[in-house]
Amino acid sequence: MIISPSTKYLISTIIFSLLVIFAANAQVVPPREKICGRWESANNTLIITISLMKNEYKAVIDWFSDTEGKPLDYWKDRHNPDPKLRNRKIHGLSILRNLTYHADTKSWEDGMIYDSKHGKEWNASAYIDGQGLLRVKGYWHFKFIGRTMKFRRI
Repeated sequence: MIISPSTKYLISTIIFSLLVIFAANAQVVPPREKICGRWESANNTLIITISLMKNEYKAVIDWFSDTEGKPLDYWKDRHNPDPKLRNRKIHGLSILRNLTYHADTKSWEDGMIYDSKHGKEWNASAYIDGQGLLRVKGYWHFKFIGRTMKFRRI
C-alpha cells in the first residue's frame, strides 16, 4: 500500500494536534502538592489519603490490616490519652496535621502525626525520595530520635 505525501502530512498533523491537546489538558502538579493522594505503606498494612486544606496537609486512614477479621469500623482509638476520644473510630481518623511545604528542601515539615496504636502524637516531616516513595518520619523533638514509614502511591 502506497501512502501519498498529502496523506502522510494529514496523519502527521492529526497526531501532532492530538499530542498538543493532551499536553495542554495534562495537569501539572505543583511540587508542594505532590504529597497529595492515596498512599499504601510499604508493608501493605495501611492506606492513607493526604490532602491540602487551607494551606495545611492532612492525612486520614482509609484502610488498615485487621489481623482479627473484624470490620474496620469495629476498631476504636482506645489508647487515646483523652477518655472522651477513646470511642472514635480508627477508620477515617485524621492522623497527620500541620505539615507545611518547604520549597528549598522539597520536604514537608513542622507537622504532627498521631500513633493510634500507642495513643501518642509525634513531630512529623515527610519527603518523596528519588524512587517516588513517600517517607514520613515521626520523631520526638529531634529527627534522629524517630521512625520513618515508607509509602507508595496507589
